[in-house]
Amino acid sequence: MSRIGNKPIQIPSGVEIKIDKELVSVKGPKGHLDQKISSQSLSLDLSDDILSISRKNDDIETKSMHGLYRALISNMVVGVTEGFSKKLVLIGTGYRAQLKGKSLELSLGFSHSITVDPLGDNKFSIEDQTLLTIEGPDKEHVGRQAAKIRILRKPNPYTGKGIKYDDEIIRRKSGKAAVGAGDA
Repeated sequence: MSRIGNKPIQIPSGVEIKIDKELVSVKGPKGHLDQKISSQSLSLDLSDDILSISRKNDDIETKSMHGLYRALISNMVVGVTEGFSKKLVLIGTGYRAQLKGKSLELSLGFSHSITVDPLGDNKFSIEDQTLLTIEGPDKEHVGRQAAKIRILRKPNPYTGKGIKYDDEIIRRKSGKAAVGAGDA
């Protein structure tokens, strides 16, 4: 039995939900999101600002999709009301970020600068040229955008340089010089 799938979703004021056969649309102050669902195995019931999802049978696949779609729809409701954000920190000499219109220009120690365009409705904001914030209504787009930017220059465990998440801890390694220094 899915515990997450059985929890009802509370719809805050200012959020409008439309349910077609296989499409759930959520509209709120921060944007508009759509999600396709399997209507053969799940049924959605919207009443008194509470959305409940129930399954029509107890197949293994249906049970797994029950919790998944409940979580996706809940994230859509949170996204159009509060939004999601990820913070990235640029660590390294000369590493910096600049806004060029809606795009982001990164200087990461290469011979050229890298331009990153926002995914979907994402927005970039920069503090101190080294702290980058990605905000948007879609949790998947925000996470994917942050991962794509981080992969441009992953943190080096020896020097600590690179792009890391704000809450990420980089385990530092000692180099060869530190290991063999006591033997000489």
